[in-house]
Amino acid sequence: MPLPPEQKWFFRHNGFLQLDALPVELVEEACAEIWADIEAEKEPVVRAADGSVHRLSNIIDRHPVFMKIVTWPAIVDALRAFIGPNVELHRNRHNHATLRKDTGSVYWHRDVRTFTHTCITAIVYLEEANLENGCTQVVPGSQNLPWYEFPLEKNQEIIDAGLLEQAVRLPMPAGGILLMDGCCIHSPGMNYTDGTRMSMTVGYHGVNEFRKGEDPKSLLICGERIYDGNDRAR
Repeated sequence: MPLPPEQKWFFRHNGFLQLDALPVELVEEACAEIWADIEAEKEPVVRAADGSVHRLSNIIDRHPVFMKIVTWPAIVDALRAFIGPNVELHRNRHNHATLRKDTGSVYWHRDVRTFTHTCITAIVYLEEANLENGCTQVVPGSQNLPWYEFPLEKNQEIIDAGLLEQAVRLPMPAGGILLMDGCCIHSPGMNYTDGTRMSMTVGYHGVNEFRKGEDPKSLLICGERIYDGNDRAR
């Protein structure tokens, strides 16, 4: 279903958009598969300081339920509205599920360094994210700001401008979907509870019309791969 023009405007202006939640049964199936892989320590994984598994990498190839989620019609419809008909999923940016089970740390970042190689990030919250367990925080409109040296929370230009004080928190229900412009400044919140805040994160981009052939680091999810270089056959 096409996005209303108001939602398109909101995303372009603010750099993020919340979508309707996934069905409960789909969320429950995804959670069960994630816990099973964590208990089995199924590689590739990322471990916390205590050695426990807190992130599963290469999530889309682990079980068909994850591919169903990343190609969910509401997500694809929004991507088509923002990117166009030809959309790929990054295999080497995000593509993971995370527990967020400890307080961790707040780290402000962009998912890409420059708008010339941007992406749209989708965070699917498999458990509720709220103020207590550390919902995502964003600086609205920051996708339009210039390039900044990382780490952003220590960047003097950002500190002097007071940008991080303008952030808003985005509580999300279990199954909720958050789309963000890759250049929008954001951070996970602190988890002050004893529980987890499970989510999966993937990144999408438009087909690169200046690259011939398939890219093993990308997965076409809708449309086609086109080549529009000046040396193409005419």
